[in-house]
Amino acid sequence: MRRPPRPLSTRRPKRTHISAEQLASLSHEFRTPLNGVLGMARLLEGTQLTAEQRAYSAALRESGEHLLNLVNDVLDFAKLGEGAVDLHPSPVDVEALLQGVCELLSPRAREKGLEIAWAAPAEAGRIRADESRVRQVLLNFAGNAVKFTPQGGVLLSAAPVDGGRVRFTVEDTGPGVSAHDRDRIFEAFTQTEVGHADVGGAGLGLAIARRLAQAMNGDVGVDNSRGGGALFWFEAAFPSVPAAGAGAPLAGRTVGIASPNPVVRDAARRQVQACGGRAVSAPDVAGLAQRTRPGDVLLLDHALAAEGAILKKVERRPSIILLAPEERDRMDRYRKAGFAGYLIKPLRRASLAERVLIAAGVGTESAAAPEDERIAEAAAPGARILLVEDNPINALLAKALLAREGCEVDHAIDGSEAISAVKVTAYDLILMDMRMPGLSGEETARRLRADGLRTPIVALTANAFDDDRQACLAAGMDDFLVKPLSPDALRAALTRWTRGGWTEFAARAKVRA
Repeated sequence: MRRPPRPLSTRRPKRTHISAEQLASLSHEFRTPLNGVLGMARLLEGTQLTAEQRAYSAALRESGEHLLNLVNDVLDFAKLGEGAVDLHPSPVDVEALLQGVCELLSPRAREKGLEIAWAAPAEAGRIRADESRVRQVLLNFAGNAVKFTPQGGVLLSAAPVDGGRVRFTVEDTGPGVSAHDRDRIFEAFTQTEVGHADVGGAGLGLAIARRLAQAMNGDVGVDNSRGGGALFWFEAAFPSVPAAGAGAPLAGRTVGIASPNPVVRDAARRQVQACGGRAVSAPDVAGLAQRTRPGDVLLLDHALAAEGAILKKVERRPSIILLAPEERDRMDRYRKAGFAGYLIKPLRRASLAERVLIAAGVGTESAAAPEDERIAEAAAPGARILLVEDNPINALLAKALLAREGCEVDHAIDGSEAISAVKVTAYDLILMDMRMPGLSGEETARRLRADGLRTPIVALTANAFDDDRQACLAAGMDDFLVKPLSPDALRAALTRWTRGGWTEFAARAKVRA
């Protein structure tokens, strides 16, 4: 006789809780092949491609970057939700922080035809804060601003406010945020509608920014910008750190700025004022000429020139041309046209002041900053690099990027090979993967330091979180690069660590995002 079927259980299956550590391990398995996809897409874009092939490659890279951001946001949100945020306060240079965030996002902004710039008053100085957490908030705000802004640009700034607080702002020329959306967009899994653009995202980035701000006893919000776009702000009480006075190298001088982009004009104006100078600006050269006098130094944006044309310097006014890094091939032409020098966008305040003084005839080339590393043909020609990486795709990407910067590369596939390599060869820099079979990157770094090695070690990892940074420092590493390797981030690291002088500062090095 056939038995009747058993009744279906009405009990719900027991839910399995996945910890942040388990999620981190799982996400690493996602990111390892994804890093290879993104890296190869970037290498492909650097080869000779047809317009159609270049469009396909760009779509591949953009989709991969979007997926990587989703993975990072989900993991970061999970980690923040499990407990209190660990903060590691240290002295932070506000200008250097803004400059770093701005230059990190500059390539992405240029791809969209946007300008990104920064400015801060001289009194911004130094504060005591968790630099990586403040940077994370600013990168979130500025990254969103670049994503949602169709034209114009993004301006980062910071200024002291009442009560010993500091307010960081990210202002854009995009469509803005409606009054209805201004608070709810900081809630998890919430997005605002921006026109008809399909920008994607899980709606976690701003929720993460709010949680980080609250951990620092601060707050975040969004207002309308002066140009009608959005102005995101983050404010908290950060103790000031005594520092040498910034001085006023441009006191008594008038500097003119001509650019079709209001973000470039505003940032340059505020940087001139932070140097003690008087700034006037105009959207074109003719308007600027009327507002300046003979002897005033002018900053003229190459964007004013028609395609293939050269701007002409204004009579009896020393002129400095403003160029994007990829426009470096135009420097010789402008020099022959009588320009007194150049500056690379986004502008750096110290370089601006030095170049203006040289153009005015009161400074000397020897006193100026060295040539901007953002336009150098190779960041580290002849540097001997040890790459420790077990993944062949990631290793191929890193070796290709290092070769472009003039480096000589030896490759070790694990920690044991790295320890053996340093016994027979002197290296200028070691790039160390954090997760490898056998000895991990941390364990390898500890053994190398225990053996007395003082060569700079830069961690390579997909885990872009603060506890990973702290683990790198604790293991004796000096810096931190997130995979997939960005050409600009790698160039900056090579500049920091292969141009001499690193041994003096290794004990107080700070990791970089």
